[in-house]
Amino acid sequence: MQTVVEKSAKIAVFCGARPGVHPEHLLLAEQFGTTLARRGLDLVYGAGGVGVMGAVADAVLAAGGGVTGVIPRSLHERERADNAQGAIFVVRSMHERKALMYRLSIGFAVLPGGLGTLDELMEVATWNQLSIMRKPIVVVNHRGFFDPMLQMLDHLVEEGFLRAEERRLIQVAQDAEEAIDQLSAGHPVPAAATA
Repeated sequence: MQTVVEKSAKIAVFCGARPGVHPEHLLLAEQFGTTLARRGLDLVYGAGGVGVMGAVADAVLAAGGGVTGVIPRSLHERERADNAQGAIFVVRSMHERKALMYRLSIGFAVLPGGLGTLDELMEVATWNQLSIMRKPIVVVNHRGFFDPMLQMLDHLVEEGFLRAEERRLIQVAQDAEEAIDQLSAGHPVPAAATA
């Protein structure tokens, strides 16, 4: 297996291919993308050219950052990958998409999205819980979007299905600056991408 030497650290962003009903979701995506690039970090995302996903990528590029998109062939048209920005990798399956995104990234930010976003969040949290990888995860809980999910995680602790230290694998930030501070803290940029 070939090792890929990274020129710049990359943060994977999990978020929706839809814009949601509140304009604040797209505004948050733009702020996050701009802040990410301004802080010298590049983006790895699901290569959707629409919704929150597209807004993040557009903002990173507008601020001079690098963008890497990964999309399965089956979603190429549905998520408007023809409008997606950056270097795009088309893979065979969702499993390959997630595995490549995880491998390329030093950490994970979660912005508003739907089932796919929650799936990616829970998978990277589980991989950290099982020590398959050790990479920071930060949910950007702007305007309380993720409050119900965070309450559910606390409920899992109360019910004995999750230990408190495992619950802390999913950090919470209120805005882009705080999220990127948490993703960057104590995590030096690796010389090579590792799983």
